[in-house]
Amino acid sequence: MAPHSNPIILTQFDRDRLARLLEALRARPGGDSPNLEALETELERADVVKPGEVPPNVVTMNSKVELVDLDTEERLCVTVVFPGIADVKSGRISVLAPMGLALLGCREADEVEWPTPSRTRRLRLERIVYQPEASGRFDL
Repeated sequence: MAPHSNPIILTQFDRDRLARLLEALRARPGGDSPNLEALETELERADVVKPGEVPPNVVTMNSKVELVDLDTEERLCVTVVFPGIADVKSGRISVLAPMGLALLGCREADEVEWPTPSRTRRLRLERIVYQPEASGRFDL
């Protein structure tokens, strides 16, 4: 099952890099995890656009977003990144983590949810603080 059911948009650049990541991780021992299956599902169902055509309100790789927890009203700011540079303490969430995967391709005002050991986490994407493509960066 996909992390969210809203239609998502990915840039061709992000889709290609994520497909290569998926291929590399699948080639490793134990390369058939639920997170990889979820990423593959998202890549298959996404509407793919050229980087210059992605709307500025869509979460792309390396986008920094402001979120609101719908249950606690806690506000947080995170950046969706590739696994190699993820660091939760710095707010860099891997695209392979449930939160990162749920956010990828979403738009401002979308709500996402996923199960955690203690509860179902429900977040609303309040705003995109930074999107590389909207800033003219098509190489991040």
